[in-house]
Amino acid sequence: MHKQRAEEISQSPEMKNVVHNGKQVYIQHVNNHNETARVFHLEEPEQEFDAQLSSLFER
Repeated sequence: MHKQRAEEISQSPEMKNVVHNGKQVYIQHVNNHNETARVFHLEEPEQEFDAQLSSLFER
């Protein structure tokens, strides 16, 4: 996923269909320095993690 699109999704009030390793995730914010995003799987909101933007896909 491109950094600009990840930032747009993280700032959008609407839920977008973003997938990481086959599971839908919520993007909390984008780290511009290392091309990652702070995300969590929708089934496990208490387990946040950093994901490479290249591993995120919008469906």
